[in-house]
Amino acid sequence: MANHEAIIPPGSEGGYERFQFAPAVKTGNTVYVSGVIGSGEDGSVPDDAGEEFANAFSSLAATLEAAGATLADVVELTSFHTDMPDTLGKFMKAKAAVMSEPYPAWTAIGCTGLAIPGARAEVKATAVITD
Repeated sequence: MANHEAIIPPGSEGGYERFQFAPAVKTGNTVYVSGVIGSGEDGSVPDDAGEEFANAFSSLAATLEAAGATLADVVELTSFHTDMPDTLGKFMKAKAAVMSEPYPAWTAIGCTGLAIPGARAEVKATAVITD
């Protein structure tokens, strides 16, 4: 018997079935969140990078909430960027708008592409829920 639980926020059920991956997995008090991209409600990537990144953190927060966690519980953050030199400032601004001290460990990685065409960044996280 598995000792972990797939976390599937409302609206993510189709992706879970179609692509066979969980938006997050919870084991004990630790939540592992798959990469999220800041697409809008219609699934398209906004033209504005700042809006895209704000959407990504909003999606991350919603996934954490479905697992009983918050952004304050994030201990590790990894971001993947297709155009880091031109968009990292906007990404950091979006991150600063929702994350506070103590800040999580963070690794930013440059890449050539992401799962959704036109996406500029993807964010994955690990959270530890404390009582």
